[in-house]
Amino acid sequence: MKSLKEIIAESAIKETAVGHFNISELTALKAIFESARELNLPVIIGTSEGERKFIGLKQAVSLVKSIREEYDYPIFLNADHTHSLEKVREAAEAGYDAILFDGGKLPFEENVRQTKAAVEIAKSVNPSALIEGEIGYIGSSSEVQKKIPAGAALNPEELTSPQQAKEFIEETGVDFLAPAVGNIHGIIVQAGFTERLDIERIKSIKGASGISLVLHGGSGLDSEDFRKAIKAGINIVHISTEIRQAWRIGLEAGLKNNPEEIAPYKIYPPAIEEMKKVIIGRLRVFSNL
Repeated sequence: MKSLKEIIAESAIKETAVGHFNISELTALKAIFESARELNLPVIIGTSEGERKFIGLKQAVSLVKSIREEYDYPIFLNADHTHSLEKVREAAEAGYDAILFDGGKLPFEENVRQTKAAVEIAKSVNPSALIEGEIGYIGSSSEVQKKIPAGAALNPEELTSPQQAKEFIEETGVDFLAPAVGNIHGIIVQAGFTERLDIERIKSIKGASGISLVLHGGSGLDSEDFRKAIKAGINIVHISTEIRQAWRIGLEAGLKNNPEEIAPYKIYPPAIEEMKKVIIGRLRVFSNL
Protein backbone atom coordinates (compact mmCIF):
# COMPACT_ATOMS: atom_id res chain seq x y z
CA MET A 1 0.00 0.00 0.00
CA LYS A 2 1.21 3.50 -0.80
CA SER A 3 2.01 5.84 2.05
CA LEU A 4 0.03 9.01 2.71
CA LYS A 5 2.99 11.07 1.52
CA GLU A 6 3.08 9.15 -1.77
CA ILE A 7 -0.67 9.51 -2.24
CA ILE A 8 -0.54 13.27 -1.68
CA ALA A 9 2.35 13.59 -4.13
CA GLU A 10 0.36 11.69 -6.76
CA SER A 11 -2.68 13.90 -6.21
CA ALA A 12 -0.54 16.95 -6.98
CA ILE A 13 0.52 15.44 -10.30
CA LYS A 14 -3.07 14.52 -11.19
CA GLU A 15 -4.42 17.91 -9.99
CA THR A 16 -6.79 16.20 -7.58
CA ALA A 17 -7.11 16.42 -3.79
CA VAL A 18 -7.51 13.89 -0.99
CA GLY A 19 -10.62 14.34 1.14
CA HIS A 20 -10.19 14.86 4.88
CA PHE A 21 -13.30 14.33 7.03
CA ASN A 22 -13.60 14.67 10.79
CA ILE A 23 -15.25 12.19 13.11
CA SER A 24 -16.33 12.12 16.72
CA GLU A 25 -18.13 8.75 16.70
CA LEU A 26 -18.53 5.52 14.74
CA THR A 27 -21.37 6.47 12.40
CA ALA A 28 -19.25 9.16 10.73
CA LEU A 29 -16.29 6.78 10.41
CA LYS A 30 -18.56 4.16 8.84
CA ALA A 31 -20.04 6.70 6.40
CA ILE A 32 -16.62 8.06 5.38
CA PHE A 33 -15.03 4.65 4.84
CA GLU A 34 -18.02 3.29 2.91
CA SER A 35 -18.06 6.38 0.69
CA ALA A 36 -14.34 6.25 -0.06
CA ARG A 37 -14.48 2.53 -0.74
CA GLU A 38 -17.42 2.88 -3.14
CA LEU A 39 -15.34 5.34 -5.18
CA ASN A 40 -12.04 3.51 -4.59
CA LEU A 41 -10.38 6.65 -3.27
CA PRO A 42 -7.91 7.20 -0.42
CA VAL A 43 -9.25 9.20 2.50
CA ILE A 44 -8.02 10.95 5.64
CA ILE A 45 -9.90 10.81 8.94
CA GLY A 46 -9.43 13.82 11.20
CA THR A 47 -9.94 14.20 14.93
CA SER A 48 -9.56 17.57 16.64
CA GLU A 49 -8.42 17.81 20.26
CA GLY A 50 -12.07 17.79 21.38
CA GLU A 51 -12.94 14.85 19.16
CA ARG A 52 -9.87 12.93 20.35
CA LYS A 53 -10.87 13.52 23.95
CA PHE A 54 -14.35 12.14 23.26
CA ILE A 55 -13.32 9.10 21.19
CA GLY A 56 -10.04 8.37 22.92
CA LEU A 57 -6.62 9.01 21.43
CA LYS A 58 -5.46 5.40 21.16
CA GLN A 59 -8.98 4.22 20.35
CA ALA A 60 -9.13 6.47 17.26
CA VAL A 61 -5.77 5.10 16.09
CA SER A 62 -6.90 1.52 16.66
CA LEU A 63 -10.16 2.03 14.76
CA VAL A 64 -8.54 3.51 11.67
CA LYS A 65 -5.60 1.10 11.74
CA SER A 66 -7.95 -1.90 12.02
CA ILE A 67 -9.85 -0.78 8.90
CA ARG A 68 -6.61 -0.17 7.00
CA GLU A 69 -5.28 -3.62 7.87
CA GLU A 70 -8.50 -5.61 7.46
CA TYR A 71 -9.37 -4.14 4.06
CA ASP A 72 -5.82 -3.29 2.92
CA TYR A 73 -7.21 0.18 2.28
CA PRO A 74 -5.52 3.63 2.15
CA ILE A 75 -7.31 5.25 5.07
CA PHE A 76 -5.20 7.51 7.30
CA LEU A 77 -5.56 9.42 10.56
CA ASN A 78 -4.71 13.07 11.22
CA ALA A 79 -4.51 14.83 14.59
CA ASP A 80 -6.39 17.90 13.44
CA HIS A 81 -5.89 21.34 15.04
CA THR A 82 -3.40 20.45 17.74
CA HIS A 83 -2.63 23.56 19.79
CA SER A 84 0.15 22.53 22.16
CA LEU A 85 3.48 20.73 21.92
CA GLU A 86 2.33 18.34 24.63
CA LYS A 87 -0.64 17.28 22.49
CA VAL A 88 1.67 16.90 19.47
CA ARG A 89 3.78 14.42 21.42
CA GLU A 90 0.70 12.55 22.62
CA ALA A 91 -0.61 12.15 19.05
CA ALA A 92 2.79 11.04 17.73
CA GLU A 93 3.20 8.48 20.51
CA ALA A 94 -0.33 7.17 19.93
CA GLY A 95 0.50 6.47 16.28
CA TYR A 96 -1.26 9.17 14.26
CA ASP A 97 -0.18 9.25 10.61
CA ALA A 98 -0.22 13.06 10.46
CA ILE A 99 -0.45 15.95 12.91
CA LEU A 100 -1.52 19.54 12.37
CA PHE A 101 0.14 21.93 14.77
CA ASP A 102 -2.20 24.92 14.63
CA GLY A 103 -0.32 28.11 15.44
CA GLY A 104 -2.44 30.18 13.07
CA LYS A 105 -3.55 32.60 15.77
CA LEU A 106 0.01 33.23 16.99
CA PRO A 107 2.26 36.05 15.76
CA PHE A 108 4.24 34.81 12.77
CA GLU A 109 7.62 34.52 14.55
CA GLU A 110 6.10 32.62 17.48
CA ASN A 111 4.18 30.39 15.09
CA VAL A 112 7.45 29.53 13.33
CA ARG A 113 9.22 28.81 16.63
CA GLN A 114 6.51 26.53 18.00
CA THR A 115 5.81 24.76 14.72
CA LYS A 116 9.53 23.99 14.33
CA ALA A 117 9.49 22.51 17.82
CA ALA A 118 6.38 20.48 16.94
CA VAL A 119 8.13 19.02 13.90
CA GLU A 120 11.18 18.08 15.97
CA ILE A 121 9.07 16.46 18.69
CA ALA A 122 6.85 14.46 16.34
CA LYS A 123 9.72 13.27 14.12
CA SER A 124 11.76 12.21 17.16
CA VAL A 125 8.88 9.94 18.20
CA ASN A 126 7.93 8.76 14.70
CA PRO A 127 10.16 9.83 11.78
CA SER A 128 7.45 8.89 9.26
CA ALA A 129 4.78 11.12 10.83
CA LEU A 130 3.73 13.97 8.55
CA ILE A 131 3.49 17.42 10.13
CA GLU A 132 1.30 20.25 8.93
CA GLY A 133 1.67 23.90 9.83
CA GLU A 134 -0.90 26.68 9.55
CA ILE A 135 -0.46 30.37 8.80
CA GLY A 136 -3.32 32.79 9.44
CA TYR A 137 -6.40 32.53 11.66
CA ILE A 138 -9.54 31.25 9.91
CA GLY A 139 -11.80 30.70 12.92
CA SER A 140 -12.00 27.59 15.06
CA SER A 141 -15.60 26.35 15.08
CA SER A 142 -16.95 23.66 12.76
CA GLU A 143 -20.51 24.89 13.12
CA VAL A 144 -23.13 26.91 11.25
CA GLN A 145 -22.40 30.48 12.36
CA LYS A 146 -24.34 33.71 11.97
CA LYS A 147 -21.24 35.88 12.22
CA ILE A 148 -17.75 35.82 10.78
CA PRO A 149 -15.33 34.77 13.58
CA ALA A 150 -13.62 37.76 15.18
CA GLY A 151 -10.07 38.16 13.89
CA ALA A 152 -10.51 35.81 10.94
CA ALA A 153 -8.13 36.63 8.07
CA LEU A 154 -10.25 37.83 5.15
CA ASN A 155 -8.66 41.08 4.02
CA PRO A 156 -5.80 40.76 1.48
CA GLU A 157 -3.21 42.07 3.94
CA GLU A 158 -4.26 39.41 6.50
CA LEU A 159 -4.06 36.43 4.15
CA THR A 160 -0.98 34.25 3.83
CA SER A 161 1.58 35.68 1.42
CA PRO A 162 3.86 33.58 -0.79
CA GLN A 163 6.89 35.08 0.97
CA GLN A 164 5.51 34.13 4.39
CA ALA A 165 4.79 30.60 3.20
CA LYS A 166 8.30 30.14 1.81
CA GLU A 167 9.96 31.45 4.98
CA PHE A 168 7.68 29.39 7.22
CA ILE A 169 8.41 26.15 5.38
CA GLU A 170 12.16 26.72 5.26
CA GLU A 171 12.31 27.55 8.97
CA THR A 172 10.00 24.82 10.29
CA GLY A 173 10.47 21.81 7.99
CA VAL A 174 6.74 21.02 7.80
CA ASP A 175 5.46 18.47 5.27
CA PHE A 176 2.19 20.30 4.53
CA LEU A 177 1.00 23.89 4.83
CA ALA A 178 -2.49 25.22 5.53
CA PRO A 179 -2.61 28.86 4.36
CA ALA A 180 -5.30 31.48 4.92
CA VAL A 181 -6.63 32.15 1.41
CA GLY A 182 -10.15 33.43 2.10
CA ASN A 183 -11.39 30.22 3.74
CA ILE A 184 -13.29 30.15 7.06
CA HIS A 185 -14.05 27.26 9.40
CA GLY A 186 -17.69 26.33 9.63
CA ILE A 187 -20.52 27.60 7.45
CA ILE A 188 -21.19 31.35 7.65
CA VAL A 189 -24.80 32.43 7.14
CA GLN A 190 -24.24 36.13 7.77
CA ALA A 191 -26.36 38.25 5.43
CA GLY A 192 -24.36 39.61 2.51
CA PHE A 193 -21.36 37.34 3.09
CA THR A 194 -20.22 34.90 0.44
CA GLU A 195 -17.08 32.90 1.08
CA ARG A 196 -14.64 33.12 -1.81
CA LEU A 197 -11.15 31.73 -2.18
CA ASP A 198 -8.24 33.76 -3.53
CA ILE A 199 -7.27 31.36 -6.30
CA GLU A 200 -4.36 33.44 -7.58
CA ARG A 201 -2.94 33.57 -4.07
CA ILE A 202 -3.11 29.78 -3.81
CA LYS A 203 -1.27 29.49 -7.10
CA SER A 204 1.41 31.95 -5.95
CA ILE A 205 1.88 30.19 -2.60
CA LYS A 206 2.22 26.86 -4.36
CA GLY A 207 4.80 28.26 -6.72
CA ALA A 208 6.82 29.91 -3.96
CA SER A 209 6.67 27.01 -1.51
CA GLY A 210 6.64 23.87 -3.65
CA ILE A 211 4.92 22.05 -0.80
CA SER A 212 1.61 20.21 -0.45
CA LEU A 213 -1.16 22.66 0.48
CA VAL A 214 -4.18 21.96 2.69
CA LEU A 215 -7.51 23.77 2.50
CA HIS A 216 -9.33 23.99 5.81
CA GLY A 217 -12.90 25.21 6.19
CA GLY A 218 -14.14 23.55 3.01
CA SER A 219 -17.74 23.23 4.20
CA GLY A 220 -20.08 25.57 2.37
CA LEU A 221 -17.83 26.26 -0.60
CA ASP A 222 -19.23 25.59 -4.05
CA SER A 223 -17.84 22.89 -6.32
CA GLU A 224 -16.32 25.33 -8.82
CA ASP A 225 -14.27 27.02 -6.08
CA PHE A 226 -12.92 23.60 -5.09
CA ARG A 227 -12.01 22.72 -8.66
CA LYS A 228 -10.17 26.00 -9.17
CA ALA A 229 -8.38 25.73 -5.82
CA ILE A 230 -7.24 22.17 -6.51
CA LYS A 231 -6.00 23.10 -9.96
CA ALA A 232 -4.12 26.01 -8.38
CA GLY A 233 -2.31 23.74 -5.91
CA ILE A 234 -4.53 22.46 -3.08
CA ASN A 235 -3.81 18.78 -2.31
CA ILE A 236 -5.97 18.04 0.77
CA VAL A 237 -9.45 19.46 1.53
CA HIS A 238 -11.04 19.41 5.00
CA ILE A 239 -14.79 18.94 5.43
CA SER A 240 -16.45 18.74 8.84
CA THR A 241 -19.48 21.01 9.33
CA GLU A 242 -21.30 19.64 6.29
CA ILE A 243 -21.20 16.07 7.54
CA ARG A 244 -22.18 17.19 11.06
CA GLN A 245 -25.25 18.83 9.53
CA ALA A 246 -26.02 15.68 7.55
CA TRP A 247 -25.60 13.55 10.68
CA ARG A 248 -28.11 15.72 12.53
CA ILE A 249 -30.65 15.65 9.70
CA GLY A 250 -30.36 11.88 9.35
CA LEU A 251 -30.50 11.25 13.09
CA GLU A 252 -33.66 13.33 13.44
CA ALA A 253 -35.22 11.36 10.59
CA GLY A 254 -34.23 8.08 12.23
CA LEU A 255 -35.81 9.11 15.53
CA LYS A 256 -38.95 10.40 13.83
CA ASN A 257 -39.40 7.26 11.75
CA ASN A 258 -38.76 4.96 14.73
CA PRO A 259 -40.27 6.76 17.75
CA GLU A 260 -40.34 3.64 19.92
CA GLU A 261 -36.93 2.26 18.90
CA ILE A 262 -34.14 2.22 21.50
CA ALA A 263 -31.45 0.25 19.63
CA PRO A 264 -28.98 2.87 18.33
CA TYR A 265 -27.86 0.77 15.35
CA LYS A 266 -31.47 0.71 14.11
CA ILE A 267 -31.80 4.51 14.41
CA TYR A 268 -28.45 5.48 12.85
CA PRO A 269 -28.82 4.24 9.21
CA PRO A 270 -30.50 7.45 7.95
CA ALA A 271 -27.67 9.48 9.51
CA ILE A 272 -25.09 7.32 7.73
CA GLU A 273 -26.89 7.69 4.40
CA GLU A 274 -27.20 11.48 4.74
CA MET A 275 -23.49 11.75 5.50
CA LYS A 276 -22.60 9.51 2.57
CA LYS A 277 -24.51 11.76 0.18
CA VAL A 278 -22.32 14.69 1.24
CA ILE A 279 -19.05 12.74 1.38
CA ILE A 280 -19.49 11.02 -1.99
CA GLY A 281 -20.46 14.31 -3.62
CA ARG A 282 -17.39 16.07 -2.26
CA LEU A 283 -15.02 13.20 -3.08
CA ARG A 284 -16.26 13.22 -6.68
CA VAL A 285 -15.44 16.92 -6.97
CA PHE A 286 -12.01 16.54 -5.34
CA SER A 287 -11.12 13.67 -7.69
CA ASN A 288 -12.67 15.00 -10.91
CA LEU A 289 -15.05 12.02 -11.12
